[in-house]
Amino acid sequence: MHRSQVSPISTLIRLIFVAVVAAGLCFGAGTTHRRRTRSSKPRATIAVVKASARTTTRATYRKALLTTTGPAPVIAGGPWTEPTYADSTVGDNVDGEDLEVRRAAVEALGPLNGAVVVSDPSTGRILTMVNQKLALGSGFQPCSTVKISVALAALSEKVVDPDTKLRVAGGKVDMTTAIAHSNNYYFASLGEKLGFEKVSYYSHLFGYGENAGLNISGEKPGRYPAAPPKNGGVGMLTSFGEEISQTPLQLAALMGAVANGGTLYYLQYPRNVEEVKDFVPRVKRRLDIEPLIPMIKPGMRGAVEFGTAHRAREDGPIAGKTGTCTESHTHLGWFGSFNDTGDRKLVVVVLLTGGRPAIGPAAAGVAGEIYRKLSEKNYFAGNSPITPAALISSQICCRIP
Repeated sequence: MHRSQVSPISTLIRLIFVAVVAAGLCFGAGTTHRRRTRSSKPRATIAVVKASARTTTRATYRKALLTTTGPAPVIAGGPWTEPTYADSTVGDNVDGEDLEVRRAAVEALGPLNGAVVVSDPSTGRILTMVNQKLALGSGFQPCSTVKISVALAALSEKVVDPDTKLRVAGGKVDMTTAIAHSNNYYFASLGEKLGFEKVSYYSHLFGYGENAGLNISGEKPGRYPAAPPKNGGVGMLTSFGEEISQTPLQLAALMGAVANGGTLYYLQYPRNVEEVKDFVPRVKRRLDIEPLIPMIKPGMRGAVEFGTAHRAREDGPIAGKTGTCTESHTHLGWFGSFNDTGDRKLVVVVLLTGGRPAIGPAAAGVAGEIYRKLSEKNYFAGNSPITPAALISSQICCRIP
């Protein structure tokens, strides 16, 4: 009988416990409701987000694109303001292009949102430009592709040689390793050693801040800062390309000069068969980098063979440089490259935009697929067509103050 009695204190404790539990349930219900409100999306959009967040086949991506009726989804991890997947061929004019090269580029890019520029480094002719609107736009931050121009500047000024090992986080590295693995500390150090004025001089010499093409309708010159970036100074500029806007054409022109031994051609884009027949190469300026190219090429080859661009690796040697960064809620993946063997050389530049899948290694994978497809067609075994032409040189753009 004593056990069955319930004291007033026990009753009070039980009432308090019940009230606390009830309040917790109400709070939980409210929280769940808010979460559901935040995540409410059309089912098609959720399907695309999930598909793009994991590795799937290209067929899956195409299917997801076709079944999405609403606006492009924001990829998890952003908010990214550009879609990762799109039809990158809309609006392109292909009348003056090498259709074999274009076919390889379009198939390699697949459903990814990006641009591909393929040019002949011996003439400056653009053989294909996939997603012409993006390629001819105002440009994007170059990310780590800027390191090629910085390496050439540092070697030109003799502030470093290829065997010099600079102390970075984790030890010491030389230029070959720094290029292959895209070491930001190494290139920030080169920027500090050079100083902004010299970095700016060589960057303009190599084509930043000006049109890469000759009379290409709609092309924009990108942008180069007039002073060291407020975010990180010259070190951020020389490791990430901070405050620079680079166009795919500018990177293609510079890669062409490295591939051909130092001639910076005006890129030209024939728009019909007649312009192809009448094509005359035009030299913008000759860069004094021929002795330096063998010093950076091992790092560019290493990037493909064992570094950040390993997805581009194939039977023939490829030299290139990746770049990955984020600008204005848009993830960027760059790869500038050229094949380093064969009777015919090509420059292949890939720019990817969108969410997390838009990274430099993925861009390298697209380029590698282009090289593989063309190699299967024996494209590199033939000689480039020779057009009798007078090469017109222009004066060097600038001098060190």
